[in-house]
Amino acid sequence: MSSLQVLDKSGIAKCDLAFSTQLASDSNINRCYQCLTCSLGCPVTAYMDYLPHQMVRMVQLGLKEQVLRSSTIWLCASCETCITRCPNEVDIPGIMDSLKQMAMQEGIESKELVVTNFHTVFMDNIRSYGRQYELSLMMMLKLKNKDYFSDIFPLGLKMMLKRKMNLLPPGGKAKGEMKAILERLEES
Repeated sequence: MSSLQVLDKSGIAKCDLAFSTQLASDSNINRCYQCLTCSLGCPVTAYMDYLPHQMVRMVQLGLKEQVLRSSTIWLCASCETCITRCPNEVDIPGIMDSLKQMAMQEGIESKELVVTNFHTVFMDNIRSYGRQYELSLMMMLKLKNKDYFSDIFPLGLKMMLKRKMNLLPPGGKAKGEMKAILERLEES
């Protein structure tokens, strides 16, 4: 039996029992006993729709649709405060990254579109250049978010003058190596 019906706040939620096993292998997710340490230490819980410990429980229960539509996966700062404090070393940042990838693969748009756009542009830059190219990142984000001039002149110009943002993309062999790594990851 791969799915069943579970009652939640909004009515009935479909549970996908295979969903939790997809994430269980690398993250120690089944070791979580809901001590709340991850949520109590997280610096961005004020902006999340579900707290980190709630997300872990929802994954354990197989609430795939709710989890992938949650803004929490996009708001996680991956600061690793949660895994550092967790007595069972549950890798919540790793879980959040996996959930972002799943949501994108399934075409689920985030309520936090700016964050989704950043994630997409960031990964596209890595694929294209083998590492991050800040000028391209900034320009592509401006185009995607349709926010063209809000911080270009005071901040962008200052960064370029201090050589914090290169005009030319990075070179080197990293491009081919990174492309091969990402292709292997996408195959598995």
